[in-house]
Amino acid sequence: MTKAEKGSKPLDKGQNDAAIRIEGLTKTYAGGKQALKGVDLSVPAGSVFGLLGPNGAGKSTLINILAGLVIKTAGQVQIWGWDQDRNPRQSRAAIGVMPQELNLDPFFTPRGALEVQAGLYGVPKSQRRTDEILEMVGLSDKAEAYARTLSGGMRRRLLLAKALVHSPQVLVLDEPTAGVDIELRQMLWNNVRKLNRERGMTIILTTHYLEEAEEMCDEIAIINHGQLVAQDSTSNLLGRLDARTMVIQPEETPQQLPQAEGIEAESRSDGSLALTYRSTQTRAEEVLAAVQSAGIRIRELRTEEPDLEDVFLALTSSTAA
Repeated sequence: MTKAEKGSKPLDKGQNDAAIRIEGLTKTYAGGKQALKGVDLSVPAGSVFGLLGPNGAGKSTLINILAGLVIKTAGQVQIWGWDQDRNPRQSRAAIGVMPQELNLDPFFTPRGALEVQAGLYGVPKSQRRTDEILEMVGLSDKAEAYARTLSGGMRRRLLLAKALVHSPQVLVLDEPTAGVDIELRQMLWNNVRKLNRERGMTIILTTHYLEEAEEMCDEIAIINHGQLVAQDSTSNLLGRLDARTMVIQPEETPQQLPQAEGIEAESRSDGSLALTYRSTQTRAEEVLAAVQSAGIRIRELRTEEPDLEDVFLALTSSTAA
């Protein structure tokens, strides 16, 4: 039995199980820098989970602790039911990490790199899926090419392949699409959806492309200054902001902007008027009444809802030191 297989035993995956459970996680580096400050985090099994935060927020430290590359100062970490302190081998076997850095041995071929990686995880040769994984990431035709000859995008594909050799229950993708082309990004997301849908693999994603997180993730956690500032479903996070914007294309350029309490009006470069208000304080009818009072006739009207970037900025700015 491989370590990867052993890693699947403790968690009887049910609706309420957590693939990752973190309690009171703290990390203080030499010199006193505190990267994580008592983080509590639960990642639902079978979800696509977004881990977001500005640069220096503590995301990389948290991921490196999960991967066993950084030793925590305090707290508890469980991966697929395995406690990281009591069962370090099993917990590491339950997780695969695609790092942000292109840390590949230039003298290994993709096939050789996957075989070595599988050997390190104790995967018997009869259970290795090297060819299948290479085909999945689009590297079959480069299987015998030295890694140093691969393009940056191909190296990222190889990093994903290495993270999958031991069939982990949890896959961490650390900024996987940073600086890659559209084709590679699409390939990556197709594979992520397939792994999640067909194998039930839990995916943890960090990204600076918030539209990706909004599209891909079922649930999102936001970290800032080493602390968890929010964790909720993507839809609930978007619902936290009650700001709404009514965009009006007037029949002609207005002489004055609408004015009313609770409404902020501005002219846009395309000639439209943007009226921002809080739906919990001001009704849409009041906004339209202000427009009518200003003598503005409406040719077209649409509304804009807040997106994840708005939520992210609101949460991180409110917790800024």
